[in-house]
Amino acid sequence: MRKLYHHWLTPASRKIRLALTEKRLPFELELERTVDRRPEFLALNPAGEVPVLVEDDGTVVAGGGPIAEYVEEAYPGATLLGHTPASRAETRRLIDWFDAKFGREVTENLVGEKLHKRMERTGTPNAQAIRAGLANIHYHLDYIGWLAERRTWLAGDEFSLADIAAGAHLSCVDYLGDVPWDEHPDAKIWYARIKSRPSFRPLLAETVPGAPPPPHYADLDF
Repeated sequence: MRKLYHHWLTPASRKIRLALTEKRLPFELELERTVDRRPEFLALNPAGEVPVLVEDDGTVVAGGGPIAEYVEEAYPGATLLGHTPASRAETRRLIDWFDAKFGREVTENLVGEKLHKRMERTGTPNAQAIRAGLANIHYHLDYIGWLAERRTWLAGDEFSLADIAAGAHLSCVDYLGDVPWDEHPDAKIWYARIKSRPSFRPLLAETVPGAPPPPHYADLDF
């Protein structure tokens, strides 16, 4: 069976887990502590980062973006990118928004500072970065709400990798209890739909040892 190397609360790993499940592609999870710099893992991905997908035939694909594109091309059943060039472009634009902009402005400042540094013992949290993340998330939730109010899903009429990317990042931040849902009702309604999808259930059921999530995290009704 294909194997996915991942780590807790890593949005790129969560994005691929969700995509594989939505595509109904079975896989086994292999937890990888990237700070350990295992030679066997570095042989799969010299960058030393997760996620990494290893197929039954030995094909290795590394990185959240490349794996998502690979899965779409290799298993072209139900698409997660869209059916037209315009819809695929919009989906990719929003994937980039969340993986790059949201990741840099919110996820790294909150999950990276408050949890990853502690788990990996790479330093103390930067209070200024945390304040920035808590301020920046409002702008992004406003944008999610604006999209959700005007479209069925974030990129258009169909559920897509744009929703998956956004949900992957927000689920990580929500694990810390740092998403001000009540101040952004339209984004909250959209996320409730995401949480209710069967592909999301395994993520919500997981807990990081020594760092339990808030009670609402796995509650489908918040």
